[in-house]
Amino acid sequence: MLYITPYEPPQKRRGFVVEGIEHKFSEAAVMLAYAFHLLDEAGGGSKVTIHPDGEHAKIFDISGFLLHHGFARERSIGSTLYGGHYVRGDHTVIVNPRSGQGDVVGELDGRRVVAECKGGTINSNHPGQKSRLRKGLAELIGQLMVRDVSDERQVAVLPSTTEVERLAVKLARRCAGAGIEIALIEHDGRVRYIAAP
Repeated sequence: MLYITPYEPPQKRRGFVVEGIEHKFSEAAVMLAYAFHLLDEAGGGSKVTIHPDGEHAKIFDISGFLLHHGFARERSIGSTLYGGHYVRGDHTVIVNPRSGQGDVVGELDGRRVVAECKGGTINSNHPGQKSRLRKGLAELIGQLMVRDVSDERQVAVLPSTTEVERLAVKLARRCAGAGIEIALIEHDGRVRYIAAP
């Protein structure tokens, strides 16, 4: 599974997942999946920047993922092992470990896109794990609400689960009124935008 990291949960959560293994769609993996989506949508000559922190890189091998997908690291940014400009053909992913910029920043149809992302465990029925994803959506919407109002597209991006989708559908209309879109990422990286009912 491309974006998913399997791991063994604590004993008390093992009964809530098939075969006792949780599937984590980490925040860094969500960022990369959405970055790839923007690159695909924008077409040739496109550039996307992601802003992970050190914790993201400890959980998911950002540089290794990009190198595995045919990107070459052309130059470094900062002192981290993962920060830098990664290029594949006419696509560029800039990994800049600088906070406060939005998790993923790109451009579509001449309009800046700023996405805030959250990850989480996607295959667990454990109430705490499900609650974390729901709270994550509320947190992302809050982060986007405090951004300056501008012409940019603002997107809250999370892994797709039944619980998250149910809440996203409820929030979609109010979010749209505030200029915020909700995008859910499937385990294979496909992106679905949740339309207001």
